[in-house]
Order: sequence, then C-alpha cells, then structure tokens
Amino acid sequence: MSWGTELWDQFDNLEKHTQWGIDVLEKYIKFVKERTEIEISYAKQLRNLSKKYQPKKNSKEEEEYKYTSCKAFLATLNEMNDYAGQHEVISENMTSQITAELARFVQELKQERKSHFHDGRKAQQHIETFWKQLEASKRRFERDCKEADRAQQYFEKMDADINVTKADVEKARQQAQIRHQMAEDSKAEYSSILQKFNHDQHEHYHTHIPNIFQKIQEMEERRIVRIGECMKTYAEVDRQVIPIIGKCLDGITKAAESIDQKNDSLLVIEAFKSGFEPPGDIDFEDFTQPMKRTVSESSLSNSRWDGKSEPKPGSKSKGKLWPFIKKNKLSLKLGGGPEDFSNLPPEQRRKKLQQKVDELNKEIQKEMDQRDALTKMKDVYIKNPQMGDAASVDHKLAELGQNMEKLRLEAQKFEGWLAEVEGRLPVRTEQSRRQSGMYDTQNTSGVNNCAQDRESPDGSYTEEPSQESEMKVPVTEFDDEFDDEEPLPTIGTCKALYTFEGQNEGTISVMEGEMLYVIEEDKGDGWTRIRRNEDEEGYVPTSYVEVYLDKNAKDS
Repeated sequence: MSWGTELWDQFDNLEKHTQWGIDVLEKYIKFVKERTEIEISYAKQLRNLSKKYQPKKNSKEEEEYKYTSCKAFLATLNEMNDYAGQHEVISENMTSQITAELARFVQELKQERKSHFHDGRKAQQHIETFWKQLEASKRRFERDCKEADRAQQYFEKMDADINVTKADVEKARQQAQIRHQMAEDSKAEYSSILQKFNHDQHEHYHTHIPNIFQKIQEMEERRIVRIGECMKTYAEVDRQVIPIIGKCLDGITKAAESIDQKNDSLLVIEAFKSGFEPPGDIDFEDFTQPMKRTVSESSLSNSRWDGKSEPKPGSKSKGKLWPFIKKNKLSLKLGGGPEDFSNLPPEQRRKKLQQKVDELNKEIQKEMDQRDALTKMKDVYIKNPQMGDAASVDHKLAELGQNMEKLRLEAQKFEGWLAEVEGRLPVRTEQSRRQSGMYDTQNTSGVNNCAQDRESPDGSYTEEPSQESEMKVPVTEFDDEFDDEEPLPTIGTCKALYTFEGQNEGTISVMEGEMLYVIEEDKGDGWTRIRRNEDEEGYVPTSYVEVYLDKNAKDS
C-alpha cells in the first residue's frame, strides 16, 4: 500500500498532513523540555529541603544528632539529597537523548520535506505546462479545420457561380488547398503533442509522483518510528535511575531500622544524670504524744514537720513555691554559670569539664602539629638558604609556644576541677571510679543517714553535734514575695566548703567555713536551700556545702 498509488491526487492534503506530523514532533519536544524543567525544579526543592533540615554546625541542634533516631533522620536527609541527584540525571539524560536529538531530527525532516514537495510541485508544473501546450495545439487544429472547411465551401461557391472569373475561382481553389494543408499540419502537430503528453502524463502519475510520494511516506514513517523510540527512551531514562532511587529508599529503610530506643534511653541518662542519690525514707512522727519544742536535734526535725503538717490558715501551699524556684533557676541560666561549671549537678559538671579538657587537648595538639611543621620548614631553610629565611619562622614558633603554654595552663586548671569532681563521685564495686557516677560532696549517707554517720569530701567520717546544739530555730516569717507563707522549718545544718558569690536572683553568698541552716534539700537540680538568719535565705550549689541533716529528718 503506497501513497503514490492510493493518494496520487492528494498532494495538498499530504502537504498539510506532513506539516501536522512535524508539529506533533515539536509538541513532544516541548513536552519533554517541560518535564526536564520540572525534574530540575523538583531536584532543587528536594536539595533545599534536605539542606533546610540539616543540623547547624556548632549548635545545640547538632548535639541532638547523637541519638539514633536523629542519626536516622540525618541519613534520610542525605539519601534525599542523593534522590534529588537522580532527578537531575533524568533531566540531563532527557535533554541529551531526546530533546537535543529530536531537535536535530526535526530540522533534517523539514529540509527533506521541503525538497520532496519542491520536486512534486516541479513535476506538477511540468505536466500542467504540457497540458496547456496540448490544449493550444488542439485549439489551433480545430481553428485550422474550420478555416479549411470555410475555404472549401467558398471555393465550391465560386466554382458554381458563372459570373465569377476563372482567375477568381483558381484563387479560391488555391486558398482552400492552403487552408486544408494548414489543417493537416495542425492535425499532425496536435497528434504528436497529444502522444507526448499522454506519455509524460503516464510517467507523471505512475512514476514521478509515486516516487515522490513514496519518499514522503518513508519520511513520515521515519518520523513516527522516531517519536516511538523517543517515548521508549523517555521511559528508559526513568527506569535507569530506579535502582539507584531504590538504593536511596533502602538507605532510608536501613537508617530507620538502625534506630535503637534502648541506646537513646541510655543517652538521655548520660545527658541529664545529676549524680545525686534519691532521698531516703521519711520517719514517722507521732503527733498524738505531747511534744516539747526545745533547741535540740529533735526540735529541728519537729519544727520542720510541724510546720508542714499544720500550716497557718490562709497560708500558701508548698507547691506554690515552685514559681519562685523556677524563677531562680531561670535567672541562674540567664546569668551564665561560673567557669568551673559549679552551678551544674556533679555528673553534668564532670561531663562539661571533661569536654572542656578534651577541647583544650585538641587545641594543644593542633598547635603542636603546627610547631612541628614549622620546625621542619626551618630545618629545610637552614639546609637550603635559597628556599627561604630560617629567621622568619622564629617569630611564629615563639607565638605558637606562648599559645601552647596558655592552653596547657588552662587545661591544667580544668583538669584540677575535673579531678576534684571525680574524687567526690562514689566508687562502684572494685573498678576504677566511674566518670559518670553520682556526686558525693556531702556524701549520700549525709543526705539519707543520720548525722552520726556521714562522710566528708576527703573520705573521713565526722561528727559535729555541738554545731547543731548551738543553732537556734527561727520561727519568724521571712520577708519576701511570699510574705503570707509560713517560714520553712530547718531540717539540719550545713558547713560551707568553699566561698560562693551568690550574684543571681534566688542565691545567697556564703563564706568558706560558715555554718548555716538547711531548710530544703537538693531535689536533684544541684542546689540546696539554706538560711543564715530570719531575713537571709537562698540557694547555694550543693557541691559547695557539707550538709548535716537532723537524724529524725531522714531514716538512718
């Protein structure tokens, strides 16, 4: 089935159809271009999304990524970045393998189509010109035949008229013969042209036009095949990245499966463990028996629990002290802690000090590496003066030496604080002291046991009953924002191990060796509430005081 035989008379329609085919091809090219733009835009958005949720360097957010769930999320972000890269690959391959190739093919197709239809028009014009020649010779033959017939009739009329001279008859006869000869010549010319036209017309409709139309048909079929191949390529470009995208998704799945809830729970313990022992059991106090309040060890405990059991009418509950406590803690945080992190619970303080020591050691190692490199450079300059001046390195070496000395002194300072903290942490079993152990400044027995069985920071046991007997229990209300609150009773005494400058709201300054009243134990946040006199009370770091609780305040 050929266009040349079936569509021999549809030249104009074929011209329109082939132009439509090229338009379809260009439309498909535009479609693929827009797809590549979408892929690029999608990849860019994915990359921006991944970047947006990446942890910021040297920030608190970066510290959170020690948890397995956060690590899995980070792995997901990285996989999404690779996932975005595959969409960029799709865009690049579609551009190079489809749009660029098709654009060249369309240009070639347009040139070929133009050539074929030019040949078709040329053949059409040739046959039309020959047709016009045939029509002209036909009309001329017809005209000559009519003129010969009229000349013959005129001759016969003249020959029959007796009044016409013989010369006129002869003239009419000669004219008739001339016209007859002209008609014969026109007939011969018309016959010749007709035969040639019929031959050319046969060639035109059975050879030239079929050949041209066959080429146009082949061109159109190549276009159809090419667009089909491009559609396959379109799918194949997508299919080629599926394994890599699958690996990205597998990576996300693997990251999700790596989440370890137990490990994260242990990290929470490590991050927030204070190192304090929990409070012991509270003694039962029998209020059915009459009690005499005297300045003694028992009166300290009695006044405390009497105050809690029988609050004044209209007084606020103890729970309402929380805003005051929170406010103090917030002010401590906003005010910034001391350099030795003494405002932190012991375990957190140890971790901070260890982290600081590690940072300083890294800085020292970095400086040492630079010094070694400069020393080697100086040796090279000494052996090869043409390469540089050895004296120019001396200034930098001296500067590095000073920096290293400063860093070493700083590291020694923090190591001393670290050793102090670790020396107060209890030893578990027969192993070496755990760095993550609990804080023991006032000794756990000092908090949970009676005053007769407590341990000092250096490990010795002390008893100071005389100190307790000398203390008086204040019974007046303290004047602060809770002026309608009954003053908290004292539950023991404490001795300041170090001087503490209470510069933040809610804290109180103490001098080393000073004896004070304890009115609230450490609740696990590293602070103990104390009172100096009726008007002075506040919080001090638990690590700065040695607490002697009343023996009736806690179980022995």
